[in-house]
Amino acid sequence: MSAFTRVRGYRATAGLGLAAALLAAPATPASAAPTPGPATATATATATATATTAASAIRFELPAPTVRRPIGTVALRLVDRSRPDPLVTSQPYRELMVSVWYPARRSDGLPLAPQMPPLAAAGFDRDTAADLGVKPGQVDWAATRTHARAGAPADRSAGRLPVVLFSPGYEAPRTLSTVLAEELAARGYAVVTVDHTHEPDQVEFPGGRVEHSKLPPVKTEEDQAKLFKVLLEARVADLRFVLDELTRLNRETGHGRGPLPAGLPGALDLSHVGAFGHSMGGATAAQLLRDDPRVDAGANLDGILLGPAATLGVTRPFLQVAGGTTTRDSEPTWKSFWNASTGWKREARFAGAQHFSFFDLQAIYPQLAGRLKGLPIAETIGTIDPERSVAAQRAYLTAFFDLHLKGRRTPLFDGPSRAYPEVTLIP
Repeated sequence: MSAFTRVRGYRATAGLGLAAALLAAPATPASAAPTPGPATATATATATATATTAASAIRFELPAPTVRRPIGTVALRLVDRSRPDPLVTSQPYRELMVSVWYPARRSDGLPLAPQMPPLAAAGFDRDTAADLGVKPGQVDWAATRTHARAGAPADRSAGRLPVVLFSPGYEAPRTLSTVLAEELAARGYAVVTVDHTHEPDQVEFPGGRVEHSKLPPVKTEEDQAKLFKVLLEARVADLRFVLDELTRLNRETGHGRGPLPAGLPGALDLSHVGAFGHSMGGATAAQLLRDDPRVDAGANLDGILLGPAATLGVTRPFLQVAGGTTTRDSEPTWKSFWNASTGWKREARFAGAQHFSFFDLQAIYPQLAGRLKGLPIAETIGTIDPERSVAAQRAYLTAFFDLHLKGRRTPLFDGPSRAYPEVTLIP
């Protein structure tokens, strides 16, 4: 049992207490296996990637943003030398990979960026996809292209760009929330998706280096609680450091000679910052909003709340997005968070959605279902119509950040929407 099985267990059982989650925890986690050296890892990944690209492998596409404007993306390696890595304490610095998504000038000569870089895709195929019911070689995870041109110059006519940080679910990679990141970028935001290194099964760094999960064994309820505390604190520190780095990079004016593409330095509006996340990433967004005054608004996509924010709440705008079974009555941390939060707040429940409806699997899984028999569709992404689910997620998330980062009025949070009858606002 590895990444996505544990993500599902975390979400499904956290409201019943951590002991229940431990019933499904492996005796020895995947991260306990020795990490292969760079040469071995690269050779293995390359071989797997070759096998995956066989003619029989399934390819899928991501839905295009609803706003037809060019977007760009750039991947950055950021190094925080002020603290050690929380999961590899012998490493005296914290190293992250992030992707920045933004409105871009038309750059047809530049390649479309892949959803997953090649070695990470190979590792996902080999080590992670089985948790989704997909065997190695059945899906070509490396083939999917985003709608963003790699390194495209920023479109300065879009004006200054509010910044939105994204934190993925427990053990999940940043690359599997591309659909929402692209939508926000096309609507005039700079979106920064963050990998929390040594938590996902694989994070690919420049030069063909892949860092693997280093999560410790979990054998007791106390182990689980300690791990979640470490991870939440590390995630919040990661996002705060990313904000620090963005502030620094935004001051550079190298006309494309720095790490940011041409036109992007100086375009980031760091006086208007939001954060959102899926699952544990939603808990991270809530705690970040509580801890960092630079963050103006946050959203949680179906995550259990953790840390002090779960009981103390927040004072700034926050959106809770729920699957069909999440309620304040069924999830105690939602109730305590809601009661303690004093800022603008809304809860939006998506009828028929499941926990995994709120990232790219909502768009990917239906494309696999026709060729891979036995996929647990309803259990994984629910019974909600996939296209309508994606459209509603994009609409509500964009409306939330438009309201609180751009000051744009929206009727979506005033009551039921005829356009999105699947969504109910919970009073």
